[in-house]
Amino acid sequence: MTDLTMWLEATGGLTAAGGVGYAKVRAPRAYWALVGLPVTLTRFGFSYRSTMDVCGLTVRPSGLRAFVTRNMARREVQPVPPKIRRVRGTSTGLRVTLRLPAGLEPADVAAASERLRHAWGVHSVTVAETKPGFVELRMTGYDVLRRVRMPRKAVPHDMIVPVALRDDGTAFERDYRKAPMALTLGANGSGKSMYQRNLIKGLAQLPIALVGVDCKRGVEQSGYAPRLSALATTPDDASSLFGVLVAEMEDRFDLLSKHGASDIWDLPGGLRPVPVVVLVDEVAELFLISSKKDEERRERIVTALIRLAQMARAVGIYLEVCGQRFGSDLGKGATMLRAQLTGRVVHRVNDKQTAEMGLADVAPDAVPAASLIQMDRPGTAVAADTSGGWSKIRTPAITRDEVIAVCRDFAHLVPDLPFLEPFRPYVPAEAPANGPSLVKPRPVAE
Repeated sequence: MTDLTMWLEATGGLTAAGGVGYAKVRAPRAYWALVGLPVTLTRFGFSYRSTMDVCGLTVRPSGLRAFVTRNMARREVQPVPPKIRRVRGTSTGLRVTLRLPAGLEPADVAAASERLRHAWGVHSVTVAETKPGFVELRMTGYDVLRRVRMPRKAVPHDMIVPVALRDDGTAFERDYRKAPMALTLGANGSGKSMYQRNLIKGLAQLPIALVGVDCKRGVEQSGYAPRLSALATTPDDASSLFGVLVAEMEDRFDLLSKHGASDIWDLPGGLRPVPVVVLVDEVAELFLISSKKDEERRERIVTALIRLAQMARAVGIYLEVCGQRFGSDLGKGATMLRAQLTGRVVHRVNDKQTAEMGLADVAPDAVPAASLIQMDRPGTAVAADTSGGWSKIRTPAITRDEVIAVCRDFAHLVPDLPFLEPFRPYVPAEAPANGPSLVKPRPVAE
């Protein structure tokens, strides 16, 4: 009987250990909630002061505090670490709000993030300034980008579209009010198209106009025709379309001037023009020319794009430019246009120079991270903006058919914009999602 009991206890222990190991690999959220979070909280609580001390995140106490401690409390004067204001566990990690003592700044804590990660045994530690004097340590207990699961609260609203998951477990949102113009770079197979699909899926649910520019004869964007207000599939059509958008931009400026407003969002709802998001699938096709006769068309396109990028934010026209490379090798005007695209997302690239094209002028520290993205992690990218901050993100897997279905479901949101009517793609009454192209563009009026 004793032998049987010992055998059952040993078997039960091995089974439990095996179950925990299985959960750690196959169900990391459950493992973190049951095991990882309690262990991390305990380690953090017992080692916080010593960890901050060895990481150089303590300061000498003030003279008054040192005097009170030494002469009244009769204790040894010790360096002062940041004061813990709040500790909160999440489904993916741990959030700790710290009050910084005089002499420390957020950059000091951010510089020690790698040492803090190893000290507390978590997957990553990122630092975010919440308000002056306060920072939040965002710890993730496991690799949340291995299997992307977007937060439930991440839904499109206003001009904000959740597109991907950050490495700290929060949603990466494309905010057109903060970063009206953006550039997305990436090599073939890097997940660049996946990023665009998630973006279009979110934009399709908003009351805006979507304009597609896909000079690969529409092979990528043609399926989204039910939700597009315009689609250009050749450089000639794109040239005409950009000319119309520039004319609309000037008309909207006249409207703002008439009502004394500096932005369309200052106008009453009844007078506010419909926001327009222009999705350029492969920007190099608009810059490259095959013969001398194409130079005039290229100049028109480049001039129109630069004007839109410089001024169209105020009138609610936003550019979303995508490509494999975007540097001076594309010719005159390329670097000038790139400088106006404040939002940057760089997927896996074939060379370091391409990563520098997208990130060196806005977040130089992010270039090495973009150069080290693994090939077996499609959809992984580095996102940055002119604030200097950056983060690693990954878009959830989504099929083209799923996006097409969303575009059909929200086709009723296509606004009535007469200036885009000549470019409106033709959509058959019924067409199979996996069948031939849904779009047969109408002739464009010269």
